[in-house]
This record gives sequence, C-alpha cells and structure tokens, in this order.
Amino acid sequence: MQLDPSIFNFLNALKKNNNRPWFKENKSVFDMHNKNVKYYFKSFFEQEKEQFNWESFKVFRIYKDVRFSKDKLPYKTHFAIAFHRLKPKFRGGFYVHIQPGNTFIASGFWAPEKDDLFRIRKEIESDSDYFRKVIESKKIVDVWGSIKGNSLKIGPKGFDKNHPAIDLLKYKQFLYVKNFKDQDVFSKDFTKKIRDYFSHLIPFHDYFSDVLTSDLNGQSIL
Repeated sequence: MQLDPSIFNFLNALKKNNNRPWFKENKSVFDMHNKNVKYYFKSFFEQEKEQFNWESFKVFRIYKDVRFSKDKLPYKTHFAIAFHRLKPKFRGGFYVHIQPGNTFIASGFWAPEKDDLFRIRKEIESDSDYFRKVIESKKIVDVWGSIKGNSLKIGPKGFDKNHPAIDLLKYKQFLYVKNFKDQDVFSKDFTKKIRDYFSHLIPFHDYFSDVLTSDLNGQSIL
C-alpha cells in the first residue's frame, strides 16, 4: 500500500487557497486524502504497535485553532500523525509530518509535563555522563544526528548554573528529527524506513521510560 501522490497536489492547492469557500468546494477531495492517510497509518500502527509499545495513534485535524494565533489562515497545509505509547510504563512520542517540501518524522519529548521535565533534569544533575552517553549514542547519532529541542537561555531555577552538564539542563525538549525528500513519501518502503529509523531510538525511549517511572534511587514509582 502507498499514499496517493496527488495528496501533494491537494496540499499545494490548499496553501494557495487557504480559505473556507475553496475548502468547502474541495471538501470531498480532502476527505478522500484524509481517509487514505488514516488507513495507511492504521495499517502501519497495527504492524508495529508491539515493537514500539504503542497504544493508539491519531491523525490530527486539518482545522487550525486560530483564537490565540496571529496567523488566521483556517487550515493546516500538512497531515500530521502521532503514535501514543502505553502509559505510564512507556514514555516518549512518535510523530510523522507529511507536507510538500517539508516531510519529516520526529520522536522524543515535545512538551514534557512539568514534573517529568524536573525528573529528567534531576537525572542529568545526578548522572550526566550516562545521560549524555544515551543521547549521543553512535547508533542514534549516525542515523538521526544530534538531539534537538528548545532550551533556556540560562540554567533552570534550582539547578547549579555551573554544572558541567548545564547545556543539557537547559533543554526543555528532547527530540530527534529526520527529514525526507518528497519522492520518499510515495515509495513502497516509506513505512519500512520510518520503522527502521524509529527502531534506532528504542534504547533512548527505554532509558527515558526507566527514568520517568523511578526515583533517583532507581526504585519504581508505579
């Protein structure tokens, strides 16, 4: 099974005509592509859910919430898919973004809860060498590159600003991102590539899951 290549035609047209009258006129085309995306990634989810301990997946709505945004265009010009793990034991997110000229996959921690971020930082404070060893693993970096994410300009409150791992303590997100060319999206092995890339991050997710389900003494809190 493959995604329909005409999905990019639709998204490009939507980018040029991001208004409600045009979308209403082309709603049937959107519905066709939305159904295709849901079916395609449902099949992927069913095949891979045990390997990644996924509980569910979702295709995000194309309608934007513009109430608190300066950008008042009503529609997203991409398809976004998220895969959710079996909590509380398994942590971390998996994401696929389908967009002409900007298709990518990402995995990690996009918006960790306050308590989770504090626990991660305490782990860095306690054992930054091992933490760095995990996120800078050659098997991960060779495939994904370096970890990414927004960070503070100065160290977080309550932590030593001179800590040797202050660069890690500043992180607010812990993400790996992999970009794809447009033609990759419609190849027969697109989901195989996604699976292979995600599988390299299993040790990263296992480590973070252990951290977030235990205290600093290594005792389970579940």
